[in-house]
Amino acid sequence: MFVPQVTGFSGLISLWQGIFAGMTYPCSSQAVPAGILGYLCGMNYFDLFELPVTLLVDRSRLAQQYFALQKKYHPDFYTRATAEEQADVLEKSAMVNKAFRTFQQPDLTIRYVLELKGLLQEEEKYELPPDFLMDMMELNEALTEADAGSTAVLEAKLAGIAGELYAEVQGILENYTDGSTPAGDLQQVKAYYYKKKYLERIRERLRNIASQN
Repeated sequence: MFVPQVTGFSGLISLWQGIFAGMTYPCSSQAVPAGILGYLCGMNYFDLFELPVTLLVDRSRLAQQYFALQKKYHPDFYTRATAEEQADVLEKSAMVNKAFRTFQQPDLTIRYVLELKGLLQEEEKYELPPDFLMDMMELNEALTEADAGSTAVLEAKLAGIAGELYAEVQGILENYTDGSTPAGDLQQVKAYYYKKKYLERIRERLRNIASQN
């Protein structure tokens, strides 16, 4: 099965050209952005799990649906199926696992919803606010001088910033209603996603410094 890599707008054009040329793309493919993959497979992760499109997934419902889908698409139940049917079941099973991993992580769930709404693109160069970048620059400078005694202080500071960022969008995340929440609110969530992503890179750097001391 031929699965081309999709990068940028030109890659998207090639993808659709491939569809019209009769090529197929497995639902578990890593080569296609998750939001686009939903259209190719005829469903998105929320459809697959029979969950409403939300920015905060109900964990108990998620677990129930996951175990039900694992049973539904377990290969042992399809030993007498055709080769094509078995391949389809394996792809669906892989998609279930990929969706479950996405829904288990709030940041990945936010990313997925933004992709579904066409608000987040692969390799997008998102411009963060100058004041936020200045704060991050100060933290990066502090990291260059960090030692065993200061890493705990810096970690606490990073946790505080993360909490402030979340508080700015908490109401949107908790009350999101698909089709009703204003587009401007989703743009705020997008800004939060990229700020959090930047912050996590600094956190990772701090963890590396702490492990060396």
